[in-house]
Amino acid sequence: MPAVGGVDLGDLDRATPVSKDWGFDRGTPVDRLYIESFLEQHSDDIAGRVLEVANSTYTRRFGGDRVTAADVLENEGIEGNDNATLVLDLVNTDQAPAERYDCIVCTQTLHLVYDLRAALASLCKMLKPGGTLLLTVPTITQISRWDMDRHGDHWRMTSKALVRLVAEAFPGAATDLSVFGNVYAATAFLHGLAVEELDRAKLDLLDPDYEMLLAVRVRKAA
Repeated sequence: MPAVGGVDLGDLDRATPVSKDWGFDRGTPVDRLYIESFLEQHSDDIAGRVLEVANSTYTRRFGGDRVTAADVLENEGIEGNDNATLVLDLVNTDQAPAERYDCIVCTQTLHLVYDLRAALASLCKMLKPGGTLLLTVPTITQISRWDMDRHGDHWRMTSKALVRLVAEAFPGAATDLSVFGNVYAATAFLHGLAVEELDRAKLDLLDPDYEMLLAVRVRKAA
């Protein structure tokens, strides 16, 4: 433990981050390491007709030949996404198609929606009985300025809050929660440092008092 006044902050002794692009401009952002680890762990679920938010990158990467149809969800009012095959207001559950998808991949999206319960109800409605939702949310991250200035960046959750919200929205579902992060990972992520310039062994450690990213696999009741 360094003595008081003896901590050497080095390149991080600054009031502005190293990168404001989450680290994309330096390599792989820390949260992507965790998201992709979670999706790889549950890649067998990414099969059949799959819906992914914004694009189908993870569907194709982790689902491969198991995927028979890859749909892309974009929220109503957001223009310019030519990949979108389903456009709706996620909080308007009446718009959501019923029991269409075997799997939904929803990464880093829910915190941008003010009405969390309505959004989760829509995701539940769109899944077939026995279908799987693979969901990730941030707990420690910078504000997404692009989203904040347009429709909002509303929430940061804890594991307890996420488990409770999912249980309410998916009655009888089987859930499997994964928690990622520690103070090293969170500090690096807030500064926009990339995985490639960090100690991977330290990133893999979990400190439950510094949840950086939450991921939950939800199997809808059959």
